[in-house]
Amino acid sequence: MSASAQLRRLSSSTVADEPTAPALDLRRLLSVAENTAPVDSIDVVAGELRRSVGARHVSLLITNFSGTGLARLSHVSDATEVEDGYNERAETIDLEASIYEATMFSQTPNVVALADRWLVLAPITERGDAIGLLEVCLESEPGDAVLEHVGVVAHALAYLLIASRRHTDVYEWAQRDVAFSLAAEVQRRLLPSAYTVEGGHFTLAGWLEPAHKVGGDTFDYSVDREYLYASMTDAMGHGVAAALLATLVVGSLRNSRRGAATPGEQADAANDAMLESAGADQFVTGQLLRIRLSDGAIEFVNAGHPSPYLIRDGRATEVDLVDPQPPFGIAAGVYKTQTAQLRPGDRLVLVTDGYLERNAVRLDLSELLTTSVDRHPREVVRELAGKVLAATEGNLLDDATILCIDWYGHREPRDATNGADPGRATALVVDDPQ
Repeated sequence: MSASAQLRRLSSSTVADEPTAPALDLRRLLSVAENTAPVDSIDVVAGELRRSVGARHVSLLITNFSGTGLARLSHVSDATEVEDGYNERAETIDLEASIYEATMFSQTPNVVALADRWLVLAPITERGDAIGLLEVCLESEPGDAVLEHVGVVAHALAYLLIASRRHTDVYEWAQRDVAFSLAAEVQRRLLPSAYTVEGGHFTLAGWLEPAHKVGGDTFDYSVDREYLYASMTDAMGHGVAAALLATLVVGSLRNSRRGAATPGEQADAANDAMLESAGADQFVTGQLLRIRLSDGAIEFVNAGHPSPYLIRDGRATEVDLVDPQPPFGIAAGVYKTQTAQLRPGDRLVLVTDGYLERNAVRLDLSELLTTSVDRHPREVVRELAGKVLAATEGNLLDDATILCIDWYGHREPRDATNGADPGRATALVVDDPQ
């Protein structure tokens, strides 16, 4: 993007002689999406938006799996509506230090003035999970009414994309900036469908940076009316064997968790599954926890896993493991539960040993966690993944997985606008957007 571009954020002021933005007709939006194939639904809605605001083009930019760029998946213009093959584009936009990254971080619509047009960038987000951006190109500067309209459509597109991708591989195809091995494909099926979630009491984000030979890491979470559940596991070995071993444990954990099992009961079930179905020399480490939403009380089981980190009052420390338990699959027995208490403002971080392996020793994890306290967990986990890749010169010996949980308690209720709480977003301003 040109260095001469100028940036304007959504404000309370309006542009002179601003045309009135059309009201969002949710019934029509759902109808046009439902009456077309899942692969075309985003394009059809983008076409509706293009006509309603008189845009030159509307594009869906979807975040790639590496977290480094946006793939321009859908592109509907005034010259060409939907054509077979036209909207599946390979173009990737780098995020680093760009206005696109600034918009993703701030979770606020931005307007960029170019030489002969205006671009509106609106986050496509659902409960804090940043799926991508909606890019709308206009002939003239938009006012706040148009920006609000684009923002609401972008929010609706988040839900539409989540629903449509259940029926097609096209959206996942667009996110794959590197080819997956079979082991990586199996591993990806074990991860939650959204890596980030904002709740009233908390924000959670996870990230898995795979080794060259997939190492069997996973993370997972679920929230119900009473608890936030989270888990992290690391299966021994690499490749398909590790991925299949992880499948056994994650399947057991989800099965018992969905029956409202405690972390101790989940651990017992996973251990039994390993002893029954895995090899005698196979094991899986794990960290299982649940946080009571009413007061921040934690129950957790550590099964041979690295200690979690607690960032409190600006300082990162390892949580003391009073009674660490053996990995799953080592021996029969009942797993003991440890307790802890979160305070409003705390951050809890879980990692696998990919962050602690010998070729990652240059990474001072405690220092990085301390200096990143003002960043959204969504950015923290991706940034630390980038740091471990840099420290190992891209030669990860084992998967590096991280799960970051910010705890607010009742002190800071969520105030979401179009899928995200701007008050929790990372402040990032690009003075000279490129």
